Amino acid sequence: MATATVALGTPASATPRPAPRADALDPRRTVAFLAMVFGMFMAILDIQIVSASLTEIQAGLSASSDEIAWVQTAYLIAEVIMIPLSGFLSRMLSTRVLFTVAAAGFTASSALAATATNIDQMIVYRALQGFIGGGMIPSVFAAAFTIFPPSRRAVVTPMIGLVATMAPTIGPTIGGYISHAFSWHWLFLINVVPGILVASAAWALIDFDKPDLSLMKKFDWWGLAGMAAFLGSLEYVLEEGPNHDWLQDQAVFVCAVVMVIGALIFFWRIFTAEEPIVDMSAFSNINFAFGSIFSFVMGIGLYGLTYLYPVFLGRIRGYDSMMIGDALFVSGLAMFVMAPISGFLSRKMDPRLMMMIGFLGFALGTWQMSRLTADWDFWELFVPQILRGASMMLCMVPISNIALGTLPPERLKNASGVFNLTRNLGGAVGLAVINTLLIGRGAFHYERLAEHVRWGDAETAMQLQNMTRNFDSHGGMDAATAALSRLSGMAHQQASVMAFADVFYLITALFASLALFAILMRKPPESAGGGGGH
Repeated sequence: MATATVALGTPASATPRPAPRADALDPRRTVAFLAMVFGMFMAILDIQIVSASLTEIQAGLSASSDEIAWVQTAYLIAEVIMIPLSGFLSRMLSTRVLFTVAAAGFTASSALAATATNIDQMIVYRALQGFIGGGMIPSVFAAAFTIFPPSRRAVVTPMIGLVATMAPTIGPTIGGYISHAFSWHWLFLINVVPGILVASAAWALIDFDKPDLSLMKKFDWWGLAGMAAFLGSLEYVLEEGPNHDWLQDQAVFVCAVVMVIGALIFFWRIFTAEEPIVDMSAFSNINFAFGSIFSFVMGIGLYGLTYLYPVFLGRIRGYDSMMIGDALFVSGLAMFVMAPISGFLSRKMDPRLMMMIGFLGFALGTWQMSRLTADWDFWELFVPQILRGASMMLCMVPISNIALGTLPPERLKNASGVFNLTRNLGGAVGLAVINTLLIGRGAFHYERLAEHVRWGDAETAMQLQNMTRNFDSHGGMDAATAALSRLSGMAHQQASVMAFADVFYLITALFASLALFAILMRKPPESAGGGGGH
């Protein structure tokens, strides 16, 4: 009876309930965000997944060595156009519609790429894959700073930082394993089932924002045309210029002209259009401006080393795609281990100090690589790869927080597109400079070596005599000619190794100087660690 009285005398409304935590996570949005992260992983992974398997694709499509490079170039050109455009499209269509269409289109174009029977079809399908898939990448960064409270950023930003850096790093490794175990077709077919799941989850779960269809009437077609001409031609010039003597090649020259015209139209429309296709106003935020500069340089390091290591192992060591994959998994493992540590440190440490340690660690790894020889193998590369992976994660988390963490919500979508574009452009510029240096410094070192390897030099004569005697003992072709050819090959190899060392030394100087700039930066406000402050 007493129990009943108490129950009746205590109205339900008076029962104290714990107030919901301000930083509580919505399970629906969390699952939606994880699906978006996986979609971004697929889109970034596919930039590099073909790089270790181009020989197999070339044989399968009967393509020339010049044509096969477009399997990667077409993807990059198309993606770099979509990334800044995605901010406007996300505002106009909503994140839900844009991400779902991007995921579904990426999946369909991946399936089409697997069915390609000639190089022309492959180039078209890869361009579609890159353009449509590029819409997924900035959406994830914008969503992370829109839907999660500041206290959760220490978990979220390492996650997207890990994906943005690890995906291109392990791309050649995964691609090498897949093409070796199955066939090159599976480089694309592997996207189909996950892509369908990501698109379905995006449509069912994303509810972060609403579309603004009124923007459709204000769509800046001239701005889009200018941006496509500018960024597409820029990517082509940077990709093809080093191998074709830059403006001496007609196609590169024409694209350079188109690039300049496109840039003039693009920037004119940015400052005059009512709703510019890309909003650059985020650069008025000093943290975003510095973060974008750092992101540009990180792109040089990320994509530059993802290119340099496989080229060194293939060209100097003679590794195939499977062996390159085995040798390079260390960096991806180091990134994976370092991601949660970076998240923890981002809550405890000044982001400038984190960046300085990361930049110096990266510089230390490339400085060690500047002493490489033609005999370097897995264990010689082991420590530099760990430094590369761990340092990359230490840098990416504070850079993302500084660049995007202090922007108002209405600027995040456009700013995220521009921020991701700076990383890709850094990679494109870095690869162009690296290729140019490898060619130029290789020729320079070969000339210097040739001055010492010449007739009349006692050491050269002795080396030739020993090699001739060795070839003569095996019989076959003319021993003297074989010895001379072998000596020339040794000189070319040594010149290439010295050129690689020069490039690593230059990257060391670049990242060491960034450490100084990080310390000289003005300390960002506390909200930069993930706050939504303006």
